[in-house]
Parts: sequence; C-alpha cells; structure tokens
Amino acid sequence: MIIFGSPRRYLQGPGAIAQLGEEVAKLGRSALLLADDHVLGLIGESVGAGCRAAGVGFTAVRFGGEITRAEIDRLEAAARDVRPDVVIAAGGGKAIDAGKSLGGRLGVRLVTVPTIASNDSPTSHVVVLYDEKHKLVGVEKLPANPDLVLVDTAIIAKAPARLLSAGIGDAVVKQFEVEQCFRKGGTNMFGGRAPLAALALARACYATIRADSAAALAAVRRGEPDEALERVVEASVLMSGLAFESGGLSICHAMTRGLSAVKGPAEALHGLQVAYALLVQVELEGRASSFVDDMRRFFRTAGLPVSLAELGFAGGEAEIALIAELTAQAPHTKHFEKPLAPAEIAAAIEAVEERARTKETA
Repeated sequence: MIIFGSPRRYLQGPGAIAQLGEEVAKLGRSALLLADDHVLGLIGESVGAGCRAAGVGFTAVRFGGEITRAEIDRLEAAARDVRPDVVIAAGGGKAIDAGKSLGGRLGVRLVTVPTIASNDSPTSHVVVLYDEKHKLVGVEKLPANPDLVLVDTAIIAKAPARLLSAGIGDAVVKQFEVEQCFRKGGTNMFGGRAPLAALALARACYATIRADSAAALAAVRRGEPDEALERVVEASVLMSGLAFESGGLSICHAMTRGLSAVKGPAEALHGLQVAYALLVQVELEGRASSFVDDMRRFFRTAGLPVSLAELGFAGGEAEIALIAELTAQAPHTKHFEKPLAPAEIAAAIEAVEERARTKETA
C-alpha cells in the first residue's frame, strides 16, 4: 500500500514569526513553548506576546540541550501543571525533536519553529533519541506529523553558515536514498510503499540544493534572506522532510548509527554525518570517478566534509570497522540494491578516505 505523510500546514518567509500567535490560536487556547536558553532569548518574548494578543495562554519551558529519555521525562513532569493544548517546539533539531516527543506524550497539537535550517526534523513525525554522550539509541514515531511548521527566514539568515551547510548536507542525500529504497522495493517511514510523489520531491530537492546552495550560503553570511535562501530552506526543511519520510532512507542515514558511536564524528552535526555517508554510498553504488569528483567539488563549495578527519575523526582501522559493523546492522541498510557485509562498507569508507588523501596531495 502506498502511504504519503506530511505536516498539515507549512508557512515560510521573512517575518513569519509574527503570524505564530494567530496560527496557534487556530489549534488551541493555551501553548507551551519549548526551547533552549539561546532560542528563548531570541524569540521567547515575541512568541509570548503574539500568543497573548491572539488570546492564547502562554508558558515557556527550557530545553536542557540533549534529547534523552530522561530529558523528555523531565519536560513531561514540567508540563503537567500547564496542561497546554499546543506544544511549540523551537530551535534546532534536538529541541524540536524534544518538543515533538513531549507533544506526543501529552497528546496535544504540535507546532515546530526552526530557528536554523540544519536538518528536516521540523516536518517529520520521527524523533531521534540519544544518550548523554550523544550516541544514537533509538527512534520514536509520533501518531502524526506536526500540525504547523513555521519558518522565519529572516531568523534563519542570521544563523551561522555552518548550520545551513549541515541542512544542505541532510537534504542533498535524499535523492540517492529514496532512489535506493525504490530500487529495493523498501518501505518508507510510515511502513508503506513510497509514492512517486516522494521520488519527485527528492529529485527536486537535489536539483534545488545543487543550483542554489552557494548563493544561499552567501545570503546567510550577509545575514539577509533572498530568493536563493528561500529555495534552499524550502528544500532543506520541507522537500527533504517529505522525501525521506514518504520515500524511505538507505545507507546515508544508516551510517549515523556507526558515526555517532566513535569520537569526533559523534559530535558532528547530523547533516555533516549523512553528507559524508553519501560519499560512502556512492562508492558502494559503483559510481564513476567523474561523478564522485563532481560531488566532492560541490561538497567543497557547500562546506561539507569529504573525509572522516573533517568530521573530527582521529581513529584507525578498528574504529572504521566499528562504524561499518553498526551501519550494517542499521535497519535502513536493507534499503540498498544488494546485501552488504561490514567488510564491504569498511572498504567503501577506505575508498572515500583514499580519494581524500589523493586529491589533497595532487
């Protein structure tokens, strides 16, 4: 059976945060804003004022910084007295996933407000959980996607460029993963067959990222949104999220199991992890050197890693073997055109590393 899922409503543009109170009022009469200290200082006052002006009761709760089961338990306890109709999850991927998990536990409406475009978590019903050392420990799924995703690109434009690079990395991989999932006949994040719409979105996402990333990064360095940034944010947050949930994932996201288990890459942003993993996936696919070289050139312009060292890795063969072993065990690895042994994955990682060494010394 074909299944396609998505948020109920998506708003994007400069100054969109001013509409948040009005939008939340359509969903309930009381709201809880979950964000870290930085984001509370950035938007807490304006979100509170907007909610109150729309007749919505407002409470803010601080996110502790790491999305662990213990942190979600703490947040749930803090929300018991508030009993909100709506949870507003604001900030980066961790805070948004924490808010998604909290909203799911409370059984209330959910709004996500990304203040950076570093990944596509805001649109999805998937929550990724870590331990206190940022090792990936599990994935939860909510009954539904967020009711509203609101993206203020004036805020996104003032975030560090490296965070947009991470979002570009998370988005650029989706075409390759969705194509592999289609090829294998795998299931998507809803447990169904992927519709053609997901493949079309994945390909549109890739085309947009390749065409507009350089200009979008320039806009962020200026701190001013423009049309290139609007397109890349839409690709990184909306297209990428719709594509992976309804299209399925493969090696790039399977590798996060391994990369998050070794020092250096474990501390890297998710989008940088999966971008590096794309280089491994295309090695496993047997792509031509000209294709790989073109991808590496794009990675350079987009601020993406082309070697494990650029993810902070300082280990050796044993750590690469661990990355390969954990990747081979990850559920998304079965969405590849052929079965993969850990040794094959390790060999592909070594091939990526050898290309990096060769190109750097050429």
